Amino acid sequence: MISRRGFLGTSAAILASAGAVSGRAQTAGIPEAPTTNANTMQQPLMPTSGPDYQPVATLNGWTLPWRMNGDWKEFHLVAEPVVREIAPGMNAHLWGYNGQSPGPTIEAVEGDKVRIFVTNKLPEHTTVHWHGMLLPNGMDGVGGLTQPHIKPGQTFAYEFVLKKSGTFMYHPHADEMVQMAMGMMGFFVIHPRDPKFMRVDRDFVFLLNSYDIDPGSYMPKVMTMVDFNLWTMNSRAFPGIDHLPVRKGDRVRIRVGNLTMTNHPIHMHGYHFEVTCTDGGWVRPEARWPEVTIDLPVGAMRAYEFVADEPGDWALHCHKSHHTMNAMGHNVKTFIGAPQRDLVKAIRKLTPDYMAMGSQGMAEMGEMEMPMPDNTLPMMTGFGQFGPLEMGGMFTVVKVREGLARDDYKDPGWYKHPQGTVAYEVASAPAPSRQTAPATGKSGMELKVVKPGVTGGYKRQH
Repeated sequence: MISRRGFLGTSAAILASAGAVSGRAQTAGIPEAPTTNANTMQQPLMPTSGPDYQPVATLNGWTLPWRMNGDWKEFHLVAEPVVREIAPGMNAHLWGYNGQSPGPTIEAVEGDKVRIFVTNKLPEHTTVHWHGMLLPNGMDGVGGLTQPHIKPGQTFAYEFVLKKSGTFMYHPHADEMVQMAMGMMGFFVIHPRDPKFMRVDRDFVFLLNSYDIDPGSYMPKVMTMVDFNLWTMNSRAFPGIDHLPVRKGDRVRIRVGNLTMTNHPIHMHGYHFEVTCTDGGWVRPEARWPEVTIDLPVGAMRAYEFVADEPGDWALHCHKSHHTMNAMGHNVKTFIGAPQRDLVKAIRKLTPDYMAMGSQGMAEMGEMEMPMPDNTLPMMTGFGQFGPLEMGGMFTVVKVREGLARDDYKDPGWYKHPQGTVAYEVASAPAPSRQTAPATGKSGMELKVVKPGVTGGYKRQH
């Protein structure tokens, strides 16, 4: 196997050519499959031949290299068990592709002839469905319906011409409930043949997925339908999700796909944007409308665009509040307003380190480093320059900055606010004004309270 580190150490020309394939693999006719277990966003893979395009940056992910074999662009996916770090302090045992879950992003150009080899290293059969793409029926990847299943140890080839540009996904259509719950999915981006069509300066992609993993354990519960406790972007939870570095003035596209079991209202602070693409294709300019939140249905993709003209650290998150928390318990009682002093004394006789929490809300959990079971994330975590962020799950930050280089995707750190532009405490708030009745020489109002069972009404004077 060729590691991703090895690929990154070579020139882009080698990445996109048969030179990256060993003699053994060339003899077999199958390119070797690059792999990685890196958890951070890799530099976009620039095109070196064919039509020009702006490559995508995958949050906490990478783009799958290819080789040219005649006029075919060849890729190699390996379906296999993987270990994915959900966030620092927690790993999950998942299934994915080429060392990661989600698998690497596949990028190509409208009109390309692609041949995608899929090798199965799972303990059961699988297939790959190319979600939303126009292709021959026998290449659609539905096991038993359009093709035989790919059994463990087998390699199948999918061959088709990319008829339409846009944003698509790939995932199994074999034991789908289990395999998708285990993390098997990836992005497929087809760039327009015309380099000027829908051109942007920065193009980000990520998938929404969810898991139910008991605290202290590593394996998702694949039978869960509703009560998920980890909501993730590209199988990462905050604070493990990459930030999106953006140069001021750039036109930015963010592509989001939803392969969870529920919809997600994705909200971005600081900007009005327009939805410009769905899995069905590009949205005509006259059909777009300004938004700050887009609702992603299950099994759908949305891309939106904006011009980054306002510097700052702008939050990007799902607006279902429980989806921005980790390790959610679904049978936790509400203790807000409940006196727990006597309860704490009783419990500490059995558990000396017990602490009562939640009687004044849950914010205190965001700033306390409390002991937890191994391989468990805190429910609310992460710190910014002003203190605890009290977030988890589907949350990240779009960082718009002046002075970034065109292809610079490094985290620029926290925003330095110009003087006088940060909300501040007022030393002494003015007393609230009280509205009074006009001066008429009479009292404003007189009420006569009537007890139950007593006849009569009330008298009001003006």
